[in-house]
Amino acid sequence: MKVLVYSDDANTREKVRLAIGRRPAADLPLVEIVECATEPKVHQWLASGEIDVAVLDGETQPAGGMGVCRQAKDEVYDCPPVLLLIARRDDRWLADWSKADAVVAQPLEPVAVADGVAELMRKRTATRLTA
Repeated sequence: MKVLVYSDDANTREKVRLAIGRRPAADLPLVEIVECATEPKVHQWLASGEIDVAVLDGETQPAGGMGVCRQAKDEVYDCPPVLLLIARRDDRWLADWSKADAVVAQPLEPVAVADGVAELMRKRTATRLTA
């Protein structure tokens, strides 16, 4: 399964990549991670239909993960589930507005990230539309 990780911060992308590892849970297939630092590339990947789960950093500049998530949920056919990384727990209402499927607050806890991605991978396996 392909997991897209979007952040303008290479350190954040690395933390997410290391948290997910090769497989976030024993019952799931191996993961291929696609890293993006720019909004246009994220939209290109999401529109391709190749992404199974997206992890978006809400603090990315200039286009934050919340806005990117909202746009993708409104515009991408069979949009994959999204795990949104938020700076503060109080930003959860913004994550709800963005239509994110799951949320992890910073500082990132590797187990929380892996568990969130694993749950969304299971959801995607169960709900993915096939042509």
